[in-house]
This record gives sequence, structure tokens and C-alpha cells, in this order.
Amino acid sequence: MGEKLNKEMEQVVHIEKSLRMIADIVKQKGREILTQFPITPPQFVALQWLHEYGDMTIGELSTKMYLACSTTTDLVDRMEKNELVERVKDTNDRRVVRIHLLKKGATIIEQVIIKRQDYLNDVLKHLSEEEVNVLEQNLSHLYQEMKRE
Repeated sequence: MGEKLNKEMEQVVHIEKSLRMIADIVKQKGREILTQFPITPPQFVALQWLHEYGDMTIGELSTKMYLACSTTTDLVDRMEKNELVERVKDTNDRRVVRIHLLKKGATIIEQVIIKRQDYLNDVLKHLSEEEVNVLEQNLSHLYQEMKRE
């Protein structure tokens, strides 16, 4: 019984390390790709959240990014100046200001994502079709399990 537990823990250690190393590579490659665009990594993260989830308040965006509201406000100020986002009044409550992704910001996000997908496609060419299918299924399953937590 103890041997099985040790093997399971060893697998967990290897999986965690692999995920961490993959995340580091993806982050590094993402930053290399971002150098081709007029945005910083934190701006990319903010634009990505807005692209994925729609308009948000500064507080909501701060929570998603794990940043102080003051830091997020500065970030949004710079993005607004560069015409990537705009502040809009909430239609239901005029006291609430939401951050809205503009076309220029959406276009940049879409271009960056396409370049990231191209990179991943190049990496996956070294795997068989079956390996890619299994990887996709397992990653999807892992994501669903982690989302439940």
C-alpha cells in the first residue's frame, strides 16, 4: 500500500513539474511574440480577460489579474491612451464604469493568439495524430477537474 502511495506521489511530482515547465515555455514564447506588438505582457493579460469575458469593472479586472486596483487603473489608463480599451458607463447603473475592449485591442489579441497557435502547431507536428488526440482529451479532462475545485 505504501509503495502504491509513493508511486502516485512520484507521478504527481512529475506531472506538476511538467506543467510548470510547459507554463514557463508558453509564457516565454508568448513574451517573444509580444515583442512584435505594441503592448506589454500585463496589457496582454488584461486584454485577454476582456476578450474572453467581455466588459469588466476595474475591480473585476484587478481580481482576475491579482493586481491592486490602483495598478490596474494605471494599466487601463495606458491602454485607453493607446486606444485599446475605453471606459463606458454601465447601462444598468450609471455609477459603474466598465472597461470595454476596442477593435484595435481585439485585433492585437487575435493576432497574438494566432501566432501562439502557430507555435503550438509547429510543436505538435512532432507528435502522432493519436498522441495529439490523447493530449487534447487529457488536458481537457484535467482542466474540467481543476475548474471544479
